[in-house]
Amino acid sequence: MSDKASNDMANRMAVNCLGAGCASLSLTARASEFANHHFTIIDPETHKADDHIWGFWAMPWLSSASDGARKQWFKWRIISPDRMIERSSQDHPYSAIHRYEWLKKCRKKALAAGVDFRSKQSQKTALQILDSRPPSMKDGVMLQHFSGYEITTDRDVFDSTTAILMDFRCDQSRGMHFIYCLPFGARNALVESTLFSTELAPKPFYDSAIKRYLTEIIGIDDYRITRREKGIIPMATLPQRDPHLAGIGANGGAIRPSSGYAFSFIQKQIDQIIASAKPGQPLTVKTPHSRFELFMDSIFLRVIRRHPVLAPQIFTAMADRLTGDEFALFLSGEAGPRLWTKLVLAMPKWPFICALFQTDEFGKP
Repeated sequence: MSDKASNDMANRMAVNCLGAGCASLSLTARASEFANHHFTIIDPETHKADDHIWGFWAMPWLSSASDGARKQWFKWRIISPDRMIERSSQDHPYSAIHRYEWLKKCRKKALAAGVDFRSKQSQKTALQILDSRPPSMKDGVMLQHFSGYEITTDRDVFDSTTAILMDFRCDQSRGMHFIYCLPFGARNALVESTLFSTELAPKPFYDSAIKRYLTEIIGIDDYRITRREKGIIPMATLPQRDPHLAGIGANGGAIRPSSGYAFSFIQKQIDQIIASAKPGQPLTVKTPHSRFELFMDSIFLRVIRRHPVLAPQIFTAMADRLTGDEFALFLSGEAGPRLWTKLVLAMPKWPFICALFQTDEFGKP
């Protein structure tokens, strides 16, 4: 390293990022955009999460992720026992990227930008610490939990042009439950059983739901499982893991409570960090969600908690009322007053009015 480069490094504000997950690596992959801050990732590498798919709607702030997507679908469906709503968008296709591929890409960019990787913090204290470690989940919080697998078949059975975001033709006895199906090809798809509830289901429940869906809905019983994935996402705004440190990603309020979407909002949060960065000042981290969005999400979650049977009606009504572009914009946190008005008018009135005046601790986002 040249003397000039060494001096430039010394004059930069030292920022340590705890954890090497999506938030830390997505941030440090863009380290070259910070002229006055130097990043070090602190990660003991004592755990290894399984690979899984992150879904998002193609948006301007996600161009890099869109370029690395395994597949994009310009059409998608939401299906209930008595309705099927199909929507499409040329500007905002639904996209899927592999966790491993994204993190590998980000790590490579971070290293090229001079980011340091260490297993523990050095004795020299950083001027700022950003904590990306996941927050603790309190008892009783609404969870999005899922289990599924990628399968291949010996014949064409899937429509690879259309993603199935929610198919409610499955067992609803444990809460709001739907099948999520991403067809990567006519003979290859990711199929997941997903629930919104406060308690996890036993593993056989998810497997049984998927097998029944493949047999009764898709019409196959001969397939090979090539990969499995599972996950648990808190559908709430949780307290930071350490209140004395600035949190980022899930630990910084990036998860959208009503949907569990995080990947897109983490990238939006990082855009905000870059835009507000100032020489000699700690980085400012804000939640990528407005207070109004979080308030509306709290009402939605109260309804789903108390009336899960209404979920198919709510989501098909939402998809029916919105265009494909509007649907993608809403789920990406880009809804304006006009779009919100359309949504409110589409919802069943009485359950939402009741939820507006309910203030139990678990209904809050």
